[in-house]
Order: sequence, then C-alpha cells, then structure tokens
Amino acid sequence: MIYITGDTHGTFNYRFSKKSFPEQEQMTKDDYLIILGDFGGIWNQNGESEQEKYWLDWFEERNYTLLFIDGNHENFDRLYNYPVKEWHGGKVHQIRPHVLHLMRGQIFEINGKIIFTFGGALSHDIDGGILNIEDHDFKKKKKKLDEELISYRINHLSWWEQELPSPIEMDEGLINLAKYDNMVDFIITHCCSSSTQREISYRGSYEPDIETDYLESIKTQTHYKKWFFGHYHDNMNVSDKEILIYEQIIRIQ
Repeated sequence: MIYITGDTHGTFNYRFSKKSFPEQEQMTKDDYLIILGDFGGIWNQNGESEQEKYWLDWFEERNYTLLFIDGNHENFDRLYNYPVKEWHGGKVHQIRPHVLHLMRGQIFEINGKIIFTFGGALSHDIDGGILNIEDHDFKKKKKKLDEELISYRINHLSWWEQELPSPIEMDEGLINLAKYDNMVDFIITHCCSSSTQREISYRGSYEPDIETDYLESIKTQTHYKKWFFGHYHDNMNVSDKEILIYEQIIRIQ
C-alpha cells in the first residue's frame, strides 16, 4: 500500500495518530507513507534537536516506511549531507533505515508502480527579502521588518538557495524519464507546473519560476496517470489527473 499526504512543517501529532490514520494498523515496512515536501523534521541548525530526534525515531518505529520529498522549508545544509543510498531504483538520503528522502529527478519502482519525484519550490512569503546575518546592518534591517510586520527570511537560517533545483538535478530528471520512455504511473512534486499553478492561483498570487516552468515541460512530455503535489496548503482535484493535497491522507494504490 502507498499513502500520500501534504506539507507537515514539523507538526506530526494529530495527522499521524492512530485515530486520524487508523489504516496504519494494517501496514508493514513494505507499505509506504509519502509526505509531499515541507517535512519539517530536519530544521535545526546544529544537528538533530531533541524534538527532531524524538520524531525521526518515532517514525522509524511505525509499522510503515516514511518517505518524503523536500519542499522549500527544509534545512538543505543538513538534508544534503545525509548519506545517499540506492533504493528501489532511485537515489535517497537515508535519515533513518525507514525514513527516507526521495531525491529530485529520481524514478522509483514501489509496489509495482513507477513514481517520478521532484522536490523544491520557490518561497513566496519573503516580501522583505533575504537577510544575511553577516551583513553589518543585519540587526537594523531585521528590527525594521519585524516592526512593520513584513515577512523575510535569513540565509542559512530560514532560507536556502537550494529550494530551487540546480541544472544538474533538472537534467537528471529528464535523463531518468527518458530511460522509461517518459512513461510513469505517478508524478510526485512539491509545487506544480506553471499552467496548473495558474489554475489554482488566487488573484495572481503565484508567478511562474524556473521550477514550475521545468515541471511544465515534464507535464507536456510525460505520460502519467496521476500527479500529486503539495505546497499550496489546500485540498483540491485540479483535474482528473492532478491532485493538490494538504491535510488529507489518501491511498494511491
């Protein structure tokens, strides 16, 4: 069995409880729960905090195997330093033996299904820009933005440039899709294609970017049955093939 859910941002108590997700009682380590980015379980700057360790160990002890793609709210300095393993045909970062980060541009064969994964997204809540803690006027800028209630991020503390894909990651995705003749069962991403984003955009709040345009090319070139994505904090069947997921946990097999 494969289940899928949206962004968690490090909040796991209710959504993954046995009351909210009773199906887990019948699952095994050969069954999977996939989080569509913004996992939030890897965030602390100085290695695993006590809270992170608790939840990562907690997931390791579940009946199922936890899989996640990255979003735009991950500590990429840490995430990209976990060991890379080959798993079910693609590359993963191994956080725990049964807590795995599905890397960008990979194809996995899981329970007889072919799944293409691509994490990352552009952060939208940064009207005040990206601050650098090493700048001489950092404290002054931060204080002003805080007083004016303007959102901002701090480089390597709350924002990482790796939120958007590198050319190598994008090329690897295309190469891997070509190996499968651009035919997969499921596409799993954090954000979505530019055309899909226009469909769900509220008053033009989301503009195309390098990743949504890349996913647009994937959309036009790839045959797929369903495309699941998160990022936009809503639950919506955008079309008969594209599904935006947030709090729901749904079975895709």
